Amino acid sequence: MRLLLIDDDAELCDLLVEFLAGQGFSVECAHEGKRGLELALKGGFDLVILDVMLPGLDGFEILRRLRGESRLPVLMLTARGEDLDRIAGLETGADDYMAKPFNPRELVARIRAILRRLERPPSPEGPFEVNGVRINPGTREVTAGGRRVELTTFEFDILELLMRSAGQVVSRDDLMEHLYSRKATAFDRSIDMHISHLRKKLETGQPLIKTVRGTGYQFSKTGDQPRETAP
Repeated sequence: MRLLLIDDDAELCDLLVEFLAGQGFSVECAHEGKRGLELALKGGFDLVILDVMLPGLDGFEILRRLRGESRLPVLMLTARGEDLDRIAGLETGADDYMAKPFNPRELVARIRAILRRLERPPSPEGPFEVNGVRINPGTREVTAGGRRVELTTFEFDILELLMRSAGQVVSRDDLMEHLYSRKATAFDRSIDMHISHLRKKLETGQPLIKTVRGTGYQFSKTGDQPRETAP
């Protein structure tokens, strides 16, 4: 797996290149924002590890421009670990967010959790529809009210899980385990941000994803079971 590390701390980059190489990853570094964005858009990488405070373009601007053209997974790794910064990163489209200082083994665990989402084989079931939203696990295409909806990898996986459990409450812990292979914490807002993105993208004039306070989320349904549709 090839990783792109965009960080202006050359010493940290050298340490991470050595450590991640020992974990089976190939890492290329960029120490300046514009160069990092160029490499990310050029392709050939499986995941980007992105700092926020960079010369040239900052990490948030890089992420905004990248999300306009690519679904390449992004894990933000930055000293700016306050809630507002984490939320801003996730709202902009980051798949996960870690604050410095960090445990390198946890970084590897989070990278692998993200990459597992990409490696998972398509569900054998065909397309199905719930409450006006049609999802095709094989092609990972989604339409809402007949309108094509572009989702990130994580947004699609959350939506599929919620739709397959339509009418039932799916806990935040279950979602975190499914996506990141870890339990949710009181300060982890990644699931909440992905859900927020889904709600905005799926707008059909009716609430589709309900928040069950203190428990999790529920996808509203009109029938008893997801309705199979023609491919």
